[in-house]
Amino acid sequence: MIFETFSVGALDCNCSILIDDRTKDAIVIDGGDGVDEVMKRIERHGANVRYLIHTHAHIDHICDLGDLAERSGGSSLLHPGDLPLYATLPMQAQWVGMTRIPRVATIDADLVDGDIIRIGDVELAVLHTPGHTPGSCCFAVREAALPTTLLTGDTLFAGAIGRWDLGGTSMDDIVHSIHTKLMDFADATHVIPGHGPSTTIGIERRSNPYLV
Repeated sequence: MIFETFSVGALDCNCSILIDDRTKDAIVIDGGDGVDEVMKRIERHGANVRYLIHTHAHIDHICDLGDLAERSGGSSLLHPGDLPLYATLPMQAQWVGMTRIPRVATIDADLVDGDIIRIGDVELAVLHTPGHTPGSCCFAVREAALPTTLLTGDTLFAGAIGRWDLGGTSMDDIVHSIHTKLMDFADATHVIPGHGPSTTIGIERRSNPYLV
């Protein structure tokens, strides 16, 4: 599996690309407004984008979904709990001072808790983790030869958790989601948050002030 994570946009959202070695099929997670960078990497690997998935519908994670879908041909997936938030994308652009107004694109399918998204030998398990937003999701990436990696969006950060004061959620929601959906993973599980440095489940279990 080819697994690349890089930051995109003014808010340095962590975007990840997964590519199956055998089929060259790809999944893009949280493309944000990094369309050019995503496509450059996809083309360099000769990959075919099957899915564009999103941890949640804040603008830094989903801004240019429409353009990325058109250029890549991938199907877009979002948890239905965040569809109302996604509909506010033009308003979100004003809140963050963006001069251009992004368009709200069609979402092709729902992310559903417990579903498995497959490309070749790569599996991505959907974990619904409401708290940062009502439809926030994390993803467990698995391939037979490699340990599990968690993509936690803005739910769990290194030494912190995501904001819960942006509407429709609470701190109790986000902490409950982390304890019930993420803390069952082994201590060595690698965690890639939506922003900032990576961490592990063990480090967060022992030292994250919101969880200990």
